Amino acid sequence: MTESTWYLKGDYFENCNCTVLCPCIHNSLAVPTEGHCDVALAFHIQEGRFHDTLLDGLNFLVVAYTPTVMGQGNWKTAVYIDARANPQQREPLGQILSGNRGGPAQRWMRLTGNFLGIKYVPITYAVEGKTRRVTIPDIINFNVEGIQARGREDVMRLTNTAHPVNSSLAMARGTESLYTDHGMQWDNTGKNAHYSSFEWRWPA
Repeated sequence: MTESTWYLKGDYFENCNCTVLCPCIHNSLAVPTEGHCDVALAFHIQEGRFHDTLLDGLNFLVVAYTPTVMGQGNWKTAVYIDARANPQQREPLGQILSGNRGGPAQRWMRLTGNFLGIKYVPITYAVEGKTRRVTIPDIINFNVEGIQARGREDVMRLTNTAHPVNSSLAMARGTESLYTDHGMQWDNTGKNAHYSSFEWRWPA
């Protein structure tokens, strides 16, 4: 078996502007409930490496606007990488998240018509039980909470999805979700969200 060029493992969540449940989860050619998609995907790397460069403990976000059906492309996509990353870590993370090194980002970038670039910024990523939070000062403050069925202790989950992060996702909703950057301003409070672990490697 060929050794992976890069490897990322950790925790992720997302929050989009669809009502719960986002139709894109079961069909990438479905029309978003609001006609377009405003989505941010946040990641915390628990373990990671690119060749011999360790990426443990770093955070990153992928933010995308899609004017209509996600699978039809023409996305606007922006990437944010943890300012704590040193120069040896920034270069490989930038390569991975720009889609130049295979993996899920490569698929996203094929759908991107306008890549808004990478910013290196302070990112706070927090997990507490069934809640997730990510903040970048003056840019994003996204908070989500898992959805529980009445009388159940655990959150509801979706399985066997075609989602690029994980095929099993916890169902959640935004509790306070504001984003302002690149001329875009979103409020995804009360809207669809998911979280899960993630584990990517390339070659797979």
